[in-house]
Amino acid sequence: MPEVIFPGPEGRLEGRYHPQKDNDAPIAIVLHPHPQFGGTMNNKVVYNLHYAFYNMGFTVLRFNFRGVGRSQGEYDQGIGELSDAASALDYLQSMNNNSKHCWVAGFSFGAWIGMQLLMRRPEITGFVSVSPPANMYDFSFLAPCPSSGLIINGTSDRVAPPADTTTLVNKLKEQKGITITHEQIEGAGHFFEEPHMGTMIDNVTGYVKRRLTETTR
Repeated sequence: MPEVIFPGPEGRLEGRYHPQKDNDAPIAIVLHPHPQFGGTMNNKVVYNLHYAFYNMGFTVLRFNFRGVGRSQGEYDQGIGELSDAASALDYLQSMNNNSKHCWVAGFSFGAWIGMQLLMRRPEITGFVSVSPPANMYDFSFLAPCPSSGLIINGTSDRVAPPADTTTLVNKLKEQKGITITHEQIEGAGHFFEEPHMGTMIDNVTGYVKRRLTETTR
């Protein structure tokens, strides 16, 4: 797993970059949970999402937000972190300018950042939001949501209660021209502790593979 350092808005950002041999492979970035609650790019959910995308033929980048690990800067309430994510996508695209598909995946805080990135970057063709904290952050910026995607959460999530996630999904499903798929993993908590991690990753893989064979957004 090649370690990479690339320029961010507040200095260097540290990442892990996993390229495919095909130069037109689809690309994906994976965003980690809250920096102030121990979130890093080596979080288990993030790590497993990274490899799931890689194993599906994606060139993948995950990275540490500002102030985490060897990334420079300090926590910025999500505003700076969104800029970090945009810089990461710029870096990934600069190395893969033949790619036809661009995906963003995020876990918890990373799901919130990922869905904001979606609003800024029309080239993103799909998203995966794992345990989006709809109870803590305002997702009303998704109006309209520009891309179809998967929202996945556990029925026993005590950090981001399932009822709030369902409310978010129902709002998004009212929008025309996109399809929001919602999967709930029975008995899983926020972090998809075993045996739920495998089930969650299987759901993500099944969804993304299906989307790659479809032509609609």
